Amino acid sequence: MALTSLSSPALAAEDPATIASLQRQIDELRAQVQALLAAQQNAQTPALPPTAPAPVAPAPAAAPVLAVVTPPAPTASKPGKPKPWYDRLQLRGYTQMRVSEVIDGDTDAPAGVSRLRSVHDAGVGEKGNFNFRRIRLALQGDVSDRMGLYLQGEFASAVTGQANGERRENFFQLRDAYADVYFADRTIKLRVGQSKVPFGWENLQSSSNRIAIDRADGPNSAVPGERDIGIVGFYTPPAIQKIWDDLAKDGQKLFGNYGAFALGVYNGQGTNRTEKNDGLMKVAMATVPFRLDGLGGPFVGKVLELGAEGMLNTFQPEVRTGGVSARAYIDNRVNLHAILYPAPFGIQAEWSWGKGPEWDRLTQSLASKPLSGGYVQAMYRVKHSPIGAFIPYARWQSYRGGWKTATNAPRISTDEIELGVEWLPLKEFEVTMAYARMRRSEADERRSGVARGDLLRAQIQWNY
Repeated sequence: MALTSLSSPALAAEDPATIASLQRQIDELRAQVQALLAAQQNAQTPALPPTAPAPVAPAPAAAPVLAVVTPPAPTASKPGKPKPWYDRLQLRGYTQMRVSEVIDGDTDAPAGVSRLRSVHDAGVGEKGNFNFRRIRLALQGDVSDRMGLYLQGEFASAVTGQANGERRENFFQLRDAYADVYFADRTIKLRVGQSKVPFGWENLQSSSNRIAIDRADGPNSAVPGERDIGIVGFYTPPAIQKIWDDLAKDGQKLFGNYGAFALGVYNGQGTNRTEKNDGLMKVAMATVPFRLDGLGGPFVGKVLELGAEGMLNTFQPEVRTGGVSARAYIDNRVNLHAILYPAPFGIQAEWSWGKGPEWDRLTQSLASKPLSGGYVQAMYRVKHSPIGAFIPYARWQSYRGGWKTATNAPRISTDEIELGVEWLPLKEFEVTMAYARMRRSEADERRSGVARGDLLRAQIQWNY
């Protein structure tokens, strides 16, 4: 159309200078069109937008095309190799340091009379100040999608039986050494090795998570040390796992994922003890959490967990004359537990019944005798405050029965009230302070009677 208009008779009559200028513009437009067509044919760049006229020259016309050549796209990188198994492991642990002070009580007594002592805390009644209660270091992780491992040691164990009778503190001792094999999208797992026995909710709960200073005597009397060597299977339905996951996100102190249902067999002789008979300890557990939102009102947001455990076993206690008893004694028990997770108020309770080995003072021999005991604990959780989170608690416990892992399985009698508070100024740093009014018999069949006392204790825990 431009060429047609320029060749019209009206333009022919114009000044020759005007015609020459128009001809020059036509030549410039023709050069630009040719450059664009060449670029489109070579597929080097999309068509360029119209630009202001530029002097026509072969070399300059080619330069803009070369300047906008798009570099080739980089080739997709190959997917990275899966992490080697040793890169999947993590190292973690915690340390607990305590100090105990008997305000008033029977710390000393004549021979044959009970002194104020605890089967859980060697610092009670001792002439000492600070001591390490636990120093744990654990290596754990999944070595593959189907198997995980857990290895934990204790650096605060004591060794007795020295030549002069003095204890040697802070020896390393194995606590856990097991492998988990996963099935059915991890709802089922098989655990083999030395691990916690699924008897008692508080027994399964890590000491780093427990609110009270020590475990209660009743449920813990079934498995002092909480561990044994064996094989156990756990099953956790996804709906139950979802409740526990939500509680964990809320910061609740759970018992650890030991399954909603468990069934296992163990040696039955206890933590780091040599098996002494052909029998196996059989254990079964069921624990199910329930959301209480459907009840409305004050129950909205609260979770109640109910459960039971059973144990069939025979046990051979250590005897004063050396070694273990030649006879295996019946050691059968049942335990019930209930936990209303604090939100903010909570309550926790367990009770055990059964028969176990116990020293009989009349016959001066061992026998299988009835036992029972448990605890009730109330707590109030303050998640946020100017000084950090804290949980005040009150706990009552009672127990009557043998303590099978002490020499000659002496009968112990326990009645105790404990008031305390756990304070978390930092997530990785905890302080627990507690007052206890104790009424305990000493775990020694050569001493009789009950010792009484008032005790103040403090524990500092740091996690890593």
